[in-house]
Amino acid sequence: MIYRTHNLGELRKEDITKKVTLSGWVATKRDLGGLTFIDLRDREGVTQIIFNPEENADLAEKSQKIRTEAVIKITGEVRERYSKNPNMPTGDIEVFVEELEILNNCDVLPFQISGEENLSENMRLKYRYLDLRKPKMTRNLKMRHKMLMAIRNYMDEKGFLDVDTPILTKSTPEGARDFLVPSRTNEGDFYALPQSPQLFKQLLMISGVERYYQIAKCFRDEDLRADRQPEFTQLDIEMSFVEMEDVINEIEGLAKRVFQGVTEESADYEFQRMEYAEAMERFGSDKPDIRFAVELKELTDIMKNCGFKAFSGVANSGGLVKAVVAPGSAENFSRKVLGEYEDYVKTYFGAKGLAWIKVTEEGINSPIAKFFSEEETAAILERTGAVAGDVIMILADRAKVVYDGLGALRLKLGKDLGLINNDEYKFLWIVDFPMFEWNEEEERYKAQHHPFTSIKAEDMDAFMAGEMDKVRTNSYDLVLNGSEIGGGSIRIHNPEVQAKVFERLGLSEEEAREKFGFFIDAFKYGAPPHGGLAFGIDRWLMVMLKESSIRDVIPFPKTNKGQCLMTEAPSKVGEGQLEELYLKSTYIPVK
Repeated sequence: MIYRTHNLGELRKEDITKKVTLSGWVATKRDLGGLTFIDLRDREGVTQIIFNPEENADLAEKSQKIRTEAVIKITGEVRERYSKNPNMPTGDIEVFVEELEILNNCDVLPFQISGEENLSENMRLKYRYLDLRKPKMTRNLKMRHKMLMAIRNYMDEKGFLDVDTPILTKSTPEGARDFLVPSRTNEGDFYALPQSPQLFKQLLMISGVERYYQIAKCFRDEDLRADRQPEFTQLDIEMSFVEMEDVINEIEGLAKRVFQGVTEESADYEFQRMEYAEAMERFGSDKPDIRFAVELKELTDIMKNCGFKAFSGVANSGGLVKAVVAPGSAENFSRKVLGEYEDYVKTYFGAKGLAWIKVTEEGINSPIAKFFSEEETAAILERTGAVAGDVIMILADRAKVVYDGLGALRLKLGKDLGLINNDEYKFLWIVDFPMFEWNEEEERYKAQHHPFTSIKAEDMDAFMAGEMDKVRTNSYDLVLNGSEIGGGSIRIHNPEVQAKVFERLGLSEEEAREKFGFFIDAFKYGAPPHGGLAFGIDRWLMVMLKESSIRDVIPFPKTNKGQCLMTEAPSKVGEGQLEELYLKSTYIPVK
């Protein structure tokens, strides 16, 4: 290769006296006592090079024209470094330059590649090609590659076939909002970008593929947050002739292989399992972080006859009264701090309020203490396990508000009080999710996962009787440190049961056929028992690398508004393009 004999992370003591050719970016440049020192960087590392005017004055003068982040090629001799750098793999050597070619100089940078200055995320995304040069981002790209290779190697060993599925497909209900693509050749009709390959992977099972996987691009037009993007990468897996136990065992093996490949740590243990109902009762979340011990405590029965109407009223009208304990925080939690926690659950989760009780050596201190009898106070302390120095934080409301509010408050307390060991990883299976959940806005039941999830055999009678709240599924989510990294289920393979699910969801036979006709027809021709799971590659990698934003593990991500600041997408298109697609914009700019 004419540009390099070695990469810039490769040279060691054994290479001293060798003549080498190196190419890369100028990371830093320093002039010291007539000598010019440059740290030359490529993907694999950094090597120090030196221009010595005593050995070549013309070359040393030419080096003065080199700017930071210029791309250069040099040839020189590897020598032992006088002042060694133990923090660099190449810190024992340096290269004295004998030839220099400036391949491409660099304009004034919008920000420095080296250094840890606090850049706005918008600036990083606008110049993403520069941001990706930063060592952390280069590392994250490498880890993404290692993750995908570990997945492919494991799946190949286990007999899975890599099969790709369409990007332009049919819009179907019961998920997030679709991205729609107008069809030029079919006037007035639209494709949808796939939210997942769900229907196709099930059709592949009917096709006899038996073991399928795909690293697929998926698209969801939904509100964004730190761990969500409008387009994301998903590891999609499906297997025939399996039950839930088979899938969990296979996937657990995959998770361990990938985890070790990325983190170089071992997860050589059987992952803990917890039913959905237990997770909600104990943690207020279906993706609990089990690295710390704070749990929700049930107080509803204790509060039914108490003198505090805000609690007794909720307890006697079907609501919940639950608490979490902030350990050892009584001295530090002023009324102002407690008010901030109350504002948090009110603002984000619609709670009406958050009550608190400080436990001291002398007893309890709380604005609501007067409403409790001695027996009720003793029962609260016993149930919560609170001791002197703790603060009990109580929420009374509808079940959803209590679980969402206290579940989030628990996590906030874990972070604020330093209860979470950030060097620890804990996997957890959540199993047996409900089949249906009530949608208050639409005033109807919807499928919690999707309408193709199979029902547990012991709950089939309740399903047939229309007891929607009692129906559980053969479903499973894999959680890592409080983030759902994957989820799936055993699917319905009986056409009659599938038809009944559509009926329970309020879809008429005509509506079901309109939405899923091709899918329903396929099940008439011999569908095997099957099930699978999908991993969110980006979120999974984010958790393993301990990043706070999913955008730090995606090469070219979007902002919270779904925009690409680098390419300025989405953007307006010309009237001619719209006409070709039989479209007309009704958008009126706000003046």
